[in-house]
Amino acid sequence: MKREDKNQLKRRSIMKSALAEFSKQGYGGSSINTICSAQGISKGIIYHYFKTKDDLFLACVEECFTLLTNYIEDETKSLKGGMEEQLEIYFTARLSFFAKYPVYQRIFCDAVVTPPDHLKDQIHLLKKSFDDLNIEILEKLLAPIPLRSPITKEEVIDTFRQFQDYINAHYQTTELELHEKRCKSALNILLYGVIERK
Repeated sequence: MKREDKNQLKRRSIMKSALAEFSKQGYGGSSINTICSAQGISKGIIYHYFKTKDDLFLACVEECFTLLTNYIEDETKSLKGGMEEQLEIYFTARLSFFAKYPVYQRIFCDAVVTPPDHLKDQIHLLKKSFDDLNIEILEKLLAPIPLRSPITKEEVIDTFRQFQDYINAHYQTTELELHEKRCKSALNILLYGVIERK
């Protein structure tokens, strides 16, 4: 086996152990020692590939958001139907990803809802593609709909970002379904208001 292939296998083994540990304990409760013992990996090997626990966690966050973004893109390629139906497809895709790959659920919540303060900027960069996809989908939903004057599409998107930030900060939970329900509700209120439709 080529050295490069061996390196890839070793790195994957470390990532697998780290994903399991971060998924179970979250960032704060995880330790390099536990990650080592789970796969029989020495600290020296881990530190050869990842300088710190932070680097290892960020690698897991990056993998989570890359896979999640690709999954949602595939599932929402041809959004059809009315706005509510399209929103349902979008949020169903988000939840089905975590049902299919539960190891990423806690990592997603740690990164989005309760990110470690010293890693917030790096996490923000790692989830940029995911955030951009969310805005792209929102823009598609808004495209055929006339907005009430003088509201602009940019204002709606900015308000949605504020709603999402508020939900993430105010409702700090690792219960994903509850988090997704609140995001969906906030988007529903943003798009339809609070007055009964007739």
